[in-house]
Amino acid sequence: MLDTVVLEATASDLETLATGMNLMWALVVTFLIFFMHAGFAMLEAGQVRSKNVANQLTKNMLTWAVGIGVFFLIGMGISNNVGAALVGGDSTPLTMFGAESFDWVMWLFSAVFAMTAATIVSGAVAGRAKLRAYVAYTFLLAAVIYPVAAGLVWYAPGENAVPLLTDLGFADFAGGMVVHGVGGVAGLTAAWIIGARMDKYNDDGSSNVIPGHSMTFAVLGTLILCFGWFGFNVGTAATVIDPGAAAEGVFQLGDFGYVGSVAMVTALGMGMGAIGASAVSLYMNGKVDTLYVANGMLAGLVGVTGPTDLITPMGALMIGLLAGAQLPLVFSFVEKTLKIDDVCAVFPVHGSAGMLGLIIYPLWSIEGTAIGGGLVAGGILSIEASAFGPQILGVAVLTIWTVLATAAVWGGFKAIGQARVTPEHERDGLDVSEHGVDTYPEFGRPEVATDGGELYTDGGVEETPIKMVTAIVRPDRLGAVKKSLADVGAPSLTVTNVSGRGSQPAKKGQWRGEEYTVDLHQKVKIECVVADVPAADVVDAIREGANTGEPGDGKIFVLPVEDACQVRTGDTGPEAV
Repeated sequence: MLDTVVLEATASDLETLATGMNLMWALVVTFLIFFMHAGFAMLEAGQVRSKNVANQLTKNMLTWAVGIGVFFLIGMGISNNVGAALVGGDSTPLTMFGAESFDWVMWLFSAVFAMTAATIVSGAVAGRAKLRAYVAYTFLLAAVIYPVAAGLVWYAPGENAVPLLTDLGFADFAGGMVVHGVGGVAGLTAAWIIGARMDKYNDDGSSNVIPGHSMTFAVLGTLILCFGWFGFNVGTAATVIDPGAAAEGVFQLGDFGYVGSVAMVTALGMGMGAIGASAVSLYMNGKVDTLYVANGMLAGLVGVTGPTDLITPMGALMIGLLAGAQLPLVFSFVEKTLKIDDVCAVFPVHGSAGMLGLIIYPLWSIEGTAIGGGLVAGGILSIEASAFGPQILGVAVLTIWTVLATAAVWGGFKAIGQARVTPEHERDGLDVSEHGVDTYPEFGRPEVATDGGELYTDGGVEETPIKMVTAIVRPDRLGAVKKSLADVGAPSLTVTNVSGRGSQPAKKGQWRGEEYTVDLHQKVKIECVVADVPAADVVDAIREGANTGEPGDGKIFVLPVEDACQVRTGDTGPEAV
């Protein structure tokens, strides 16, 4: 028989253990929320053109790099002191809650929320905003715009101090409006001020579809965000063990007591958001659009983020469904009616979805029954009816503040000509104009060569007519063609990205539910001038490398070249080739 071991612990021991467990939990969820930046980077990079990918990735990294320091030096203090000043509480130091380890961890937890709001904006102004303008706006958002919003709802240090909007009855558990709503509204406002991308709208006001370059990136980013979101929502229940009770010798759960409910609500909202967006996409376009499914998952998550501790499972199902369903409708309204070019749909995903969840949560509040809850179960005279007013007021106040502050900043940049890049730079792409890099250099500038190939040399040149062999082939067959040409002794070539049409039929494409016709197909043009290698051998080599057996493999042309001249030596004729 095993003896029972009784462990005795003092109140001090229990308090130390409780603090350690709370710190560990807070740090783990903080790291999860930080990992969401990888999701935002992939999601946004996938939704922009290939010529703007590096710019989008750079903005995501600089959001954190600039914002975290600014929030440390200025933003946290603004949040605390705004919250305190408006309700008559005590002011606090500018950078922290206090001087203990847990205070610093809670500062970092607050900081990752602030950086989430900041990075949302980059997706709305993608493809045309100047990097310096975006970085300056990130500075101001992390320093003032977000901290004021957070201070109105979450931060009011001092004994018995309650933030202004919270004191009025407004509830936002994990940032449905403070983080996502502010980010979505700021993104929409910035996109409105800065104007649409070139070629987005025609003279008659109709819009053109500008597809992003990688659905794979967009979906990968979505799933990374969904994973990190559990840290976002569940992590807000950041006190595992009640430290006050532990100090008195009692070991009991703190806010962590409802963590299971929060996790369940988060998962249900995510799933139903995808279903809601899929259903509306199918109704509007006859197809389930992949990007709408991805964006719908995020909209569902945003919808339940604000009231995640206040709603029943049925509420999570319904709010998630409605948040996903509104996405295609709101995006279409923003694009076609308001004529605002919100590239990554940040407003319908983060803005309107966050507002919706917070405003309608009383319909399924936990104040009612365990399944239905709220007005749905309790009737129109339910006490939860009184929650609508404070929720609408809180959403309105945060929206007005964000619009005014963002419009002032971007309006100022626009007035001095610093809001967006030049038309030439926008046409070339921000990767080159803003960063001097090419995300996909194999099809970039002609002086770039990345995949090697053996240097070909030969002892002599026979006096044969000079021929130019020109081939139009599929881009994905370029590597095979280069190998085939090297095998026949003709490794020198020029490659150009082209588009055109021949016998290959036109295709229908779809981007966020809008259909477009692809009648100019992307190809590469290979030009190979030879004198010492028979042109017929070059033709056979190209055909062998480019052939897939499907329509659209391309064509090969052989043209005579009257003469050639080598720039360095001045040699002419076959010797120059």
